[in-house]
Amino acid sequence: MPTTQVPTATREPLWAKVIDHTRCIGCHACTTACKSENEVPLSVTRTYVKYVDTGIFPQARRSFQVTRCNQCDDAPCVEACPTTAMFRRADGIVDFDKSICVGCKACIAACPYDAIFINPEDKSAEKCNFCAHRLDVGLEPACVIVCPTEAILVGDMNDPLSAVSGIINREAVAVRRPEKETRPKLYYKGADQATLDPLAARRPDGGIFMWSEQGDVKHQVPSGHSGPSNSSAAALLSYDIPHRAPWDWRVSLYTFTKSISSGAYLVPLLLGLSGMITWTNPVWTLLGPIVAMIFLMFTGALLVWDLDHPERFWMVLTRPQWRSWLVRGGFIITAYGGILALHLGAVIGGRPEIPQSLAWLGGPLAAMTAIYTAYLFAQAKARDLWQSPLLPPHLLVQALLAGSASLILLNPIELGVGAIWTLQASLVVHLILALGEVSMPHPTAHAALAARNMTKGAYATFYWGGIVLTASALLLMSASITIGALAGLVGLFLHEHAYVQAGQSVPLA
Repeated sequence: MPTTQVPTATREPLWAKVIDHTRCIGCHACTTACKSENEVPLSVTRTYVKYVDTGIFPQARRSFQVTRCNQCDDAPCVEACPTTAMFRRADGIVDFDKSICVGCKACIAACPYDAIFINPEDKSAEKCNFCAHRLDVGLEPACVIVCPTEAILVGDMNDPLSAVSGIINREAVAVRRPEKETRPKLYYKGADQATLDPLAARRPDGGIFMWSEQGDVKHQVPSGHSGPSNSSAAALLSYDIPHRAPWDWRVSLYTFTKSISSGAYLVPLLLGLSGMITWTNPVWTLLGPIVAMIFLMFTGALLVWDLDHPERFWMVLTRPQWRSWLVRGGFIITAYGGILALHLGAVIGGRPEIPQSLAWLGGPLAAMTAIYTAYLFAQAKARDLWQSPLLPPHLLVQALLAGSASLILLNPIELGVGAIWTLQASLVVHLILALGEVSMPHPTAHAALAARNMTKGAYATFYWGGIVLTASALLLMSASITIGALAGLVGLFLHEHAYVQAGQSVPLA
């Protein structure tokens, strides 16, 4: 019996795009139309056309890739956004609300396609949204109507009669980075792997591109790379736009100050639980919590400073999107700060027995403060180096290292031998885990290139400086405990900076 087809009008549309690269001529009409329609300022783009030249003259070809937001069904940017400024509409379009964007750049770190940027004029996150304002009134996106070869098509995937649905379901199409499991709704027909794979083409010598030179771009990610490419052919990136890493040195420093804060509470707590110090020891009652509170305040200040809309920081707590680990981390830090305040208030108020009772809550909160960044980094699906299951325990070890070293520098006598043992053990474990980036293979080409940039490239000085100081700290402690502790702290910061920045140093588009 023939099946009854549900009229298209009764269905919720599911918008998708097809880029037909058998038709694209690389004219950039889509780029300029998008800028005009959406008032995109200079230096940033919602869409652009990448050029890759493959082969050696006279056996050479040029491939294009129209690059933009992939409108993922499982969008990492939506999950990472702390305030729902990035959201997915019922029709599948991933849209944004600039009025509640805090400028945390978590969406940029999460996007595997480098499709999101911070608008330099209004300081809010922005990207292609299929010209949703035009679709809502029955018009096609600006890029579609200006394309001279009809290489860009937009349509309803739920309508079996739409041109887009027919191409997607009946012809050979590809998506970018399918291994990220985001289920993109931007499909490429006839695209070249040399353009789809961001690591397939090498960067031109001197950064000299067709029609342009990429000059001094703040916190720039190399477009292409100096190492071996994934392509067996001679693929050269001939035209691209500058790409920026979302998180700078402030995030590196934040991970360091957070380690000190959580460790300054955890180390005296562990020494007290093991009987190595008494519960009346001033390191437990005052010094540790004071250090923890001071560095927690530094941590909060760095987090707010890193926002492009620091005046909106309160939105992370007042209108939280609970899947975001930036939100969860914000509440963990706030709760930990509350425990520290109660601890210090009880001691100052002459109730030294209360902090011991608070420790059953304070200990887990301090540990969670140390390790939640691992889950925040894991939400950055774009960054394969950070997708390590060993990162949570490594961050906990770093907290014990930072806490014991800081307290030894301030009061080595009251801490006793237990703090020294803690510092020595954490130095050894941290050194082993840090050297794993050199000794162990990485599961993806992206992670391997990031590790290469950390150990042999732009961040090698920080990485190996951290390794040398960490190893030296173990040796120096036999001569001077305080010098060894200081060396361990500096080595930890150098490693943190190398790890955070190298993780963002691989091109995504």
